[in-house]
Amino acid sequence: MIRDEPAFKIKNANLPLLVLHVNTTDMDKLKNQLTTRLTQTPDFFSDTPMALGLATIADAGITPDFADLVAFMRVHGMRTAGVVGGSPAQREAAVQAGLGLFPDTPPRPVAQPASESELPAEAHSPLQPELPGFELSEIEKATAAPEPEQPPPADTPVLRPTMVIDKPVRTGQRIYAEGADLVVLAIVNAGAELIADGDIHIYAPLRGRAIAGAHGNEGARIFVQRLEAELISIAGCFRVFEDGIPENVRGKPAQIHLDGSRLVFQPLPD
Repeated sequence: MIRDEPAFKIKNANLPLLVLHVNTTDMDKLKNQLTTRLTQTPDFFSDTPMALGLATIADAGITPDFADLVAFMRVHGMRTAGVVGGSPAQREAAVQAGLGLFPDTPPRPVAQPASESELPAEAHSPLQPELPGFELSEIEKATAAPEPEQPPPADTPVLRPTMVIDKPVRTGQRIYAEGADLVVLAIVNAGAELIADGDIHIYAPLRGRAIAGAHGNEGARIFVQRLEAELISIAGCFRVFEDGIPENVRGKPAQIHLDGSRLVFQPLPD
């Protein structure tokens, strides 16, 4: 007898997800500032899954109009999957609007930044454009250390062999090295996106986006042969190059890493 295979399977998955931290209950203000950001980087959120972070407004006593906000975000390419945090009333309203509920995630300890005199000149620019009212970061999952002789929790990224890509990464293509480093041997075109839980090495021009340490690894680094990127991110700290890439690394070999809470761009030998 031929065994009838099940029509579906449900598995745990560690997927990259952006969180839009809502810091105001004034939805008009929020939408106006989102519009400003999207005017600056019109394709940045193209079909990107997102969650709404409600921790800041949980005690405000006001429940946003989630249906209206989600519709606004959808028009601009942001696909809202659910909410993180919030009051019981806010979370119930989110469910009524068709959103999922993500568990609260503990805040990651923030390292104390080095003094200005100890940082390289390249690190003195802000991590990301200041835009009051909201903040973006990669969603984090708790990864408590497992007990001895016990398997790791299901949501702990599993270490995997380095992923190697030897073909050009096309516009609109997204590559995710889950629990691994990522090595790319060909050009990364504008509009393409690289994501890795570990380091990213690009032995070719980077014209798209590179996101290393996607699950909060602050020690992750990005190495690139020719830096022409649209966006660089490490452990949720990102920089959009609205005013251009720093002159000392523009179009040159470079490495990027975190120093405290700052992104540092350093040239590499040719």
